[in-house]
Amino acid sequence: MEVIIIDILSRVRSYKEEVDSLKWEGTFEEYLGIIKERPEVAQTAHSRVYNMIKSSGVEERDGKKMYQFFGKEIFGLETALERLVEEYFHPAARRLDVRKRILLLMGPVSGGKSTIVTLLKRGLEHYSRTDEGAVYAIKGCPMHEDPLHLIPQHLREDFFKEYGIRIEGSLSPLNTMRLEQEYGGHVEDVLIERIFFSEDKRVGIGTFTPSDPKSQDIADLTGSIDFSTIAEYGSESDPRAYRFDGELNKANRGMMEFQEMLKLDEKFLWHLLSLTQEGNFKAGRFALISADELIVAHTNETEYRTFISNKKNEALHSRIIVMPIPYNLKVSEEERIYAKMISESDMAHVHIAPHALRAAAIFSVLTRLEIPKKQGIDLVKKMRLYDGESVEGFNSVDVEELKKEHQNEGMNGIDPRYVINRISSAIIRKEVPSINALDVLRSLKEGLDQHASISEEDREKYMNYIAIARKEYDEIAKNEVQKAFVYSYEESAKHLMNNYLDNVEAFCNKNKLRDPITGEEMNPDEKLMRSIEEQIGISENAKRAFREEILIRLSAFARKGKRFDYNSHERLREAIQKKLFADLKDVVKITTSSTTPDESQLKKINEVVARLIDKHGYDSNSANELLRYVGSLLNR
Repeated sequence: MEVIIIDILSRVRSYKEEVDSLKWEGTFEEYLGIIKERPEVAQTAHSRVYNMIKSSGVEERDGKKMYQFFGKEIFGLETALERLVEEYFHPAARRLDVRKRILLLMGPVSGGKSTIVTLLKRGLEHYSRTDEGAVYAIKGCPMHEDPLHLIPQHLREDFFKEYGIRIEGSLSPLNTMRLEQEYGGHVEDVLIERIFFSEDKRVGIGTFTPSDPKSQDIADLTGSIDFSTIAEYGSESDPRAYRFDGELNKANRGMMEFQEMLKLDEKFLWHLLSLTQEGNFKAGRFALISADELIVAHTNETEYRTFISNKKNEALHSRIIVMPIPYNLKVSEEERIYAKMISESDMAHVHIAPHALRAAAIFSVLTRLEIPKKQGIDLVKKMRLYDGESVEGFNSVDVEELKKEHQNEGMNGIDPRYVINRISSAIIRKEVPSINALDVLRSLKEGLDQHASISEEDREKYMNYIAIARKEYDEIAKNEVQKAFVYSYEESAKHLMNNYLDNVEAFCNKNKLRDPITGEEMNPDEKLMRSIEEQIGISENAKRAFREEILIRLSAFARKGKRFDYNSHERLREAIQKKLFADLKDVVKITTSSTTPDESQLKKINEVVARLIDKHGYDSNSANELLRYVGSLLNR
């Protein structure tokens, strides 16, 4: 323990030393030398945020951009995040008019809005400590003002021609006075320092939460007069008698988060109008004060609709860019959300059996999906297509069409926190070191009666979705036991697949097969091929097309010098698995359901349990529960 403490303290010291080594102080003349060499230092707040996101890496996948900046915290919202970056941050970084708009993230509770904002804030803190994200300010300025405001208005066009940097905003009243009194009007001598964004220290990042409109003071946003200094400075209009410590002051150069912005009193909202549109706001008895900051707020759809229905809010409405942040609609990504939330809780020590989170994720995603209009697609098929699974007769074009059917899809349904609460409840109630999918689904079902915001109609629908999730899990459970029961499973599967491929090749090429033992020629084994194909619903009429598709895939692999193996065709692999399990079903049924297993059965059960633990991620308790459950399914 002592070693760990010493190590942590040494890391704290190292971090402080690293930050100290990044500090810089010099004159404005020296600062001009820095931006001559590195013009990106003088970027706007919006540009800084965009470049920060981009610097973490961008990956193209299926024609969509995946921003690694969000990758470890936000799951399943790639489309929404791409839109956020490409339709807001990118044009705003290029000084297009969109930067003069408040960014409003709108979506359901626990959909990721706050997480996105937190990521941006933490990201800016880290980015300001890098070379490409370095930020410099006039030393001693409570608003960490942009040093380029020192350049007089009449010289800014010439400055742009020489440096290629546009200057926006005017020197603040405080720094205008300091320039004359402390530096005698000599701009080149004004001290500049490198600053590091910090929400805790209120540097470049501000957060504002509305309270009771009757008691909340506008000074919380714009600062206030320091009455204790009036006698010293003689006037309320002396900038030295003013505290520039409002959230808008402190968020200058970075970003400002407005929590529950639409609940703000009107007098607060009008300050935002001026700030977003003109880049300045009114404070005290001074001229307008310039500020460069990204303003981001978040709300739910109901509050937003109420807000825009109020005629008094029309002016502000036109200055807001609304970015929908829906719930995730991919089952595999929803699993990741739950796994992350559990890892961050005190439940991390509890063993959660494989597919328990998947069962919960299936239920959650079903509650968020809209009924498809497209013929031949039900909700389960839609769920699978959205998750990237292959569904016979449909492709990626169909997925895009499905997404266009309902523009607001994902804005309603069960939120992740509810699911995690129910998982917690299952753990506490069961009082064992592991829980399985049935425990989770049972807890979700029981919790619906206690969920105050769910209507009777929705409750009925959700009960049905729990039943669907149970059916999906039943198939997964049988498949797990199937894999574990087959001794040398991979070898058995490969042998069956190779046999099938030999027969398919002979069938398609109208050839005969040769018996490996007798050497005599024989026709392709139609019975074998159909017994495999029927496992995945290939009809008699569709069998030729399926076999030809397999042969084409086989030839394509051969041309590229690749070996066609058990994992090369997803649907064929599924068919092989189901065929093996069908052949083993009676053995599994007898072995798992026997109350007093004989020695050979007991040996088989122990082998299967060992395989479930070693190869599939179960513990002893959940493995035995799985076997009992699958046995009961097969005996129905």
